[in-house]
Amino acid sequence: MLKKLLLSVLLCLPFLGYAQSYMTGNVFDNEQRNLALQGVSVRNLSTKAVVVTDKDGHYAIPAKNGDLIVYALMGYQTDTVYLVNLFPKNSYLRAAVNTLNPVNVTTTKVSPFLDTKDPEARPAKQVDYSKNRGGLRLNLGYGKYRRQQAKEQELEEAADINEEISKNFNREVIQKLVNYKAKDLDDYIGLYRPTVAQVRADKDFDYTYYIATTFTEWRKLPENERKLPSLPKLKAKP
Repeated sequence: MLKKLLLSVLLCLPFLGYAQSYMTGNVFDNEQRNLALQGVSVRNLSTKAVVVTDKDGHYAIPAKNGDLIVYALMGYQTDTVYLVNLFPKNSYLRAAVNTLNPVNVTTTKVSPFLDTKDPEARPAKQVDYSKNRGGLRLNLGYGKYRRQQAKEQELEEAADINEEISKNFNREVIQKLVNYKAKDLDDYIGLYRPTVAQVRADKDFDYTYYIATTFTEWRKLPENERKLPSLPKLKAKP
């Protein structure tokens, strides 16, 4: 029995070794897309792990969604990617632009080709996002991206809460609970519909208790206060 148990543990060890998630990919030159870059430092800022690409530009680094991966190589611009998935991805580094010290020119021979525009020149993209590559290139700044993501997440959460409210606070649900089918029930729904802030503040929002208490409160109101006030009429422009 002990031997069987020991054998089972030994068989499980290889799988435990692979339990850690990895991100794999290849790094190429941005201009010569088929030129693999060897020796690129690939650093996970979240875990401090560092690997270097091989002769084929290939790498594998421990990572998870939400990590920041930095690619760096002498002569190329450093690139940063925020991971939204762990799909294998290709990364392309741009050659670094050298900044020369200013030089005072006293005489020069002007070439007639100086103002000639490159017909194949294309404007550089500030943000390069691809779901297949699983990352967002952070040329506009990681902070701005995080704020945008937080805002989008807040809007998505509000939409989910509104959907939950509509599902649990509607005419059919209320009629079954309070046994009230008069037409003015819509006035109660409009006046007492829970807000997103109310539901968000209470993780386990009790719709049954809320309906029971607020419906009783609504029924005690004077008739002229049982519905939302009418919207003011807009005056026609002369």
